[in-house]
Amino acid sequence: MFKKISVIVVDDSAFMRKAISDMINSQKDMEVIEVARNGIDAIEKAIRLSPDIITLDVEMPKLNGLEALKEIKRKTKSEVIMLSSLTAEGSETTMDCLKEGAFDFIQKPSGSISLDIDILVNELAEKIRYANRNIKRASNTIIRGNVKVQNTNNVVRASVQKGKMFNGDVKAIVIGASTGGPKVLFEILTSIPKSINIPIFVVQHMPKGFTKAFADRINKNSELNVVEARDGDRIEKNTIYIAPGGYHMTIKSKDQIALDLDPPIHGVRPAVDKLFESAAKVYKDTLVGCICTGMGKDGAIGIKSIKLLGGYTISQDEATSVVYGMPKAAYETGCVDSTLPYGKISEELIRLVRRK
Repeated sequence: MFKKISVIVVDDSAFMRKAISDMINSQKDMEVIEVARNGIDAIEKAIRLSPDIITLDVEMPKLNGLEALKEIKRKTKSEVIMLSSLTAEGSETTMDCLKEGAFDFIQKPSGSISLDIDILVNELAEKIRYANRNIKRASNTIIRGNVKVQNTNNVVRASVQKGKMFNGDVKAIVIGASTGGPKVLFEILTSIPKSINIPIFVVQHMPKGFTKAFADRINKNSELNVVEARDGDRIEKNTIYIAPGGYHMTIKSKDQIALDLDPPIHGVRPAVDKLFESAAKVYKDTLVGCICTGMGKDGAIGIKSIKLLGGYTISQDEATSVVYGMPKAAYETGCVDSTLPYGKISEELIRLVRRK
């Protein structure tokens, strides 16, 4: 008999504890082994029971989710998925939690709760499964500097795409990410100097209401101007445009951004493919595209479009990806020029822009 993924559910609401527990217990490969009503209770039970996964409410009395997370990550090997309400304070604290080691987050149900929960079941279950896989990977991982490296003979692959060499004068960069992306994107984007002198466009899979806090956090630590994109924004150099949650972002021209509410692609909106394909048509052989850690295959079609029109493409390597889904799908197209650990991606972007 296989071992189910063990989960502790933490929430100060009895209703939410039961609702989230029912969602998890409806899956054949996971089970809730305990619940906790606040951060102090959560820490004690996490240490005593050593669950695989903890779902942790962001806003709680006595000890909030962020403080509880720090202790849990310090004292256990459990992966933590945050549950965050859509408030300004909640979204900002959620960004803090991702920085402090939370695997990912789920937006808590609101409004028509029963409908929201039905929609969230698959998302939560999928993230629990990926988080559990991350625990298994950790046992085969060592730390070199601030970069995780798997104990394999996996080497950095470069120039895997045969054919025409990239000679473009880079005019724009597009980057896509999902699970694990906020930390990776923070490191990449805050390492790019103002002398880059081109626009950068980013899609991070994130619900509506959280991308503003994400953009603000990067902006406070970046030499560039970082904004949550708006429909009709004029494209400026030295500006990083973050696609807002709930909207696709496309490049209408070299001067203007457009947002739309077209149906989700791969179940997500914003979608990386939508951004990459539109940018490839506008910038052609002057575009660099990069796919970072994330679940699914969003971005693979866009990478092919960029390569077809003469651009340069990068994917994050497996060893440093929290989830090697999107980068793998991109790599398997045969259209990736360089596969790099995330700690080297900003260096490569700067090199490509500055080389003459």
